[in-house]
Amino acid sequence: MTGSAQQTRRVILAGLIGTSLEWYDFFLYTTAATLVFPKLFFSSLDPFNATLASLTTNAVAFVARPLGGVVFGHFGDRAGRKTVLVVTLLVMGVSTFLIGVLPGYASVGVAAPILLALLRFVQGLGLGGEWGGAVIMSIEHGDGRRRGFNASWPQVGVPAGYVLATGLLTVLSFAMSDAAFLSWGWRVPFLLSGVLVFVGLWVRLRISESPLFAEVEERGAKARMPLLEVVRTHPRALLSAFTARIGVDAAFYIFTAYIIVYLTTVLHLPRSYALNAVLIGSALELVLIPLAGALSDRFGRRPVYLVGVVGAAVWAFAFFPLLDSRSFPLIALAAVVALVTHAAMYGPQAAFIAELFSTRLRYSGASMGYQVAGIVGGALAPIIALKLFEAYGSTLAVSIYVVAALAVTALGLAIAPETRDLDLADAPEARTPLPGQVGPFA
Repeated sequence: MTGSAQQTRRVILAGLIGTSLEWYDFFLYTTAATLVFPKLFFSSLDPFNATLASLTTNAVAFVARPLGGVVFGHFGDRAGRKTVLVVTLLVMGVSTFLIGVLPGYASVGVAAPILLALLRFVQGLGLGGEWGGAVIMSIEHGDGRRRGFNASWPQVGVPAGYVLATGLLTVLSFAMSDAAFLSWGWRVPFLLSGVLVFVGLWVRLRISESPLFAEVEERGAKARMPLLEVVRTHPRALLSAFTARIGVDAAFYIFTAYIIVYLTTVLHLPRSYALNAVLIGSALELVLIPLAGALSDRFGRRPVYLVGVVGAAVWAFAFFPLLDSRSFPLIALAAVVALVTHAAMYGPQAAFIAELFSTRLRYSGASMGYQVAGIVGGALAPIIALKLFEAYGSTLAVSIYVVAALAVTALGLAIAPETRDLDLADAPEARTPLPGQVGPFA
């Protein structure tokens, strides 16, 4: 059923490199949306509304991600996982490169923010199809008892992409004047994406197709309309995947994106405080996410996930008081602990969501549940935080919002079965535990 150990390692490496590049592209935009784009593409607005408009274009990608999940999920379940992963990497790389050459508002007027939003939409399409394929390839190869660990490596692409994107932007902003960085320096990391994408393509073209999908294809059991069949046969799995992600995303984007806005526009601290604090936490996540994935193989997906949910909910009330100290060590502590709790949720998340769906529908089901939640949880989080702080003049409202979102995630975990012990080769109605293990439906 599974490929060789060498092929499994190759698949995991391909997933890690590909998702790291995709998230590098994605976080470049997210970071630039708070530091550069308000001044460059929305210069006709006052600073607050320029930032709000810039974050709104950032949210466009989250709207596109479910569409990308639907389109690429359909072809992933019909044509295969490998082909789709090559296409998604190209889509993301080309759109990011084009953002790097886009003229600003001063040059082309209102066309600049429109083109920016359009390219962000295309980025979202690519990322919407990327996650499901990378995760599914990782769990459909290799030892079934290591699925949590294997599937956690595409998740590592998130902090890896953040470290690469933010680190490069930080170095450039430190090495040049604000005027030079705003004029052309910020473009360098976007243009670099065009080169890096070839590295990802080289790796992905060398992997083999998922053995589980190949078996479905050989039996002639592929779904004709995967998405419609998922909605009809897996409604509970879709609901669980959707709700289980909402709080994770909301907390993550408050801890990594809104922190930049809050420190620079409210506390008037150097942007390096926010960037470096999140950079330290993200570097730590490179180790913690696989650790959490491995722990979920031993203790189950839901227990490890829930530890992160509770930890993030508690930390939401300590996070802003530490930022208000204006002390970089305490700001770094706030970001690091926040991202430790995120790692506990994010490590088992990939395997948990993918395992909810049968092989013939897994790409469509996992992508749809995961990506739709990104709109509610991720896209709106920084915008909601801005509005809450504006309305109440206090970060307490933002912390309560994070806890409410995490409560939705806890509900998603509660309505789902423990998926660790399922044999992915079985049809959903006949799934059995792996040999020697106790099944969730026993």
